[in-house]
Order: sequence, then structure tokens, then C-alpha cells
Amino acid sequence: MKIEVLGTGSSGNCYKVKIGKATLLLECGLPYKVIQKKLNFKISEIDACLVTHEHMDHAKAVKDLMKAGVDCYMTKGTAEALGINGHRLKTFRPFEKARYYSEELKDLIILPFEAVHDVKEPVSYFIKTKNNDETLVFVTDTAYLKYKIPECDCLMIECNYVKAKLDENVRLGNINTNLRNRIVKNHLSLESLVEALKAASLDRCKKIYLLHLSDGNSDEKLIKRTIQETTGIEVVVC
Repeated sequence: MKIEVLGTGSSGNCYKVKIGKATLLLECGLPYKVIQKKLNFKISEIDACLVTHEHMDHAKAVKDLMKAGVDCYMTKGTAEALGINGHRLKTFRPFEKARYYSEELKDLIILPFEAVHDVKEPVSYFIKTKNNDETLVFVTDTAYLKYKIPECDCLMIECNYVKAKLDENVRLGNINTNLRNRIVKNHLSLESLVEALKAASLDRCKKIYLLHLSDGNSDEKLIKRTIQETTGIEVVVC
């Protein structure tokens, strides 16, 4: 498995993942021309794009990718919110295995599961090869995890803020209470992530990628140290 971070955070999320025989984009929240450049203009190498929800920092380039011939997978609710259709659009419901539309994806099982975010039908993804040689969990933009993290080789997961840092910014007047409450109801904190990791079976996990850190409400060194001490697993802060 090979993972390349093209963009993360509120400015745009996009990750290139090679797993099994497939090369995927997880999210497409950067402008299409930026994605083209970061992929060395080899869009044809992308077998599919998986989108978690309709916010533009996750779905900005979806129409252009579809026009370029890339199958884009998402829930029906996300597709409706984006107002898109066409034969390159592949929709499903949470917990419904994504159907296979290309030879490259036939050795993959893609299982979307529900996320907690202020949009129509958000999901996270559990992706594995049919022979279970490679497994990946991708979680972003969720207030908490409704389900136990599946066993996986690699975990890509949001760690948006630290509660103490967020509350300090409210006290200092850097953000207002309404924004604070919106963040808490839509994004995963360090504290919630630690709880989820303690409940998970991580024996198989080799690497944890931490995604979507807030510029003002997180603490990169604290977050990395805490997750490493909690899990004993190599941590990459994106």
C-alpha cells in the first residue's frame, strides 16, 4: 500500500492511495488543475475517487474528475447535495458494499460506514483487498466514531482539535461560542480519538495518518506524542 497526501485541512482534502491493483483518490477537495499537477497530469492512472460528503473542501473537483473519465463513489445523499449525475457517478448507502465497475477495483471490497457531520449522508470508508492482504480505514469530518475502528494495516483518521486549545481560543476571543459548538458537533478531537483507539484492536496496524488538523485549535506536537504513546504505532501528521 502506498499513500500520498495531496492536500489536507480546510483548504482542501485529497489523498492518493494505491491498494491492491487499484489507485484511488480519497476525496477531491482541491481544484481540478491542482490535482492534475500533483498527479503529474496522469489522471488516467486513477481508477476511482471516493468522496465522504459534499463540502467543497472534500468534493470541489468531483464534476471535473467525472468529465475526465474517473468513476466517483459516494452516498446517494452526497450526490443529491452536490447536484450531480451521470454514468461516472456510483452511489450507495452506508454499509452497502460498493459495486465494482472496473477491472482494477475487482480485487477490492469498499465498505462505507456512517460519519457524524452536518451534511446529508456522510460516510467513512473501510477498504480492503479480497484476500485481506491490505486493509485501510479512512475517517474524516466526524464528531465521534459511532462504530469500533475495524482491524486494519493503515488508519487514516481526523484529529481536528484539542479541547483545551479550543476552549482557550474561546476565552481569548479568537473564536465565538457558536463556532466552537459547530466544531465540536462536526469534527473529531484528540480526546475522542484517544478513546476510540483504546477501544480498537490495533495489533495489525502499522501506521496512523492524522488528517485535517485545525490551524488554530490543534497542537501538532502534543497530538503526535499522545497518539504514539497511546498506540505504540508510527504516526504521520499530514
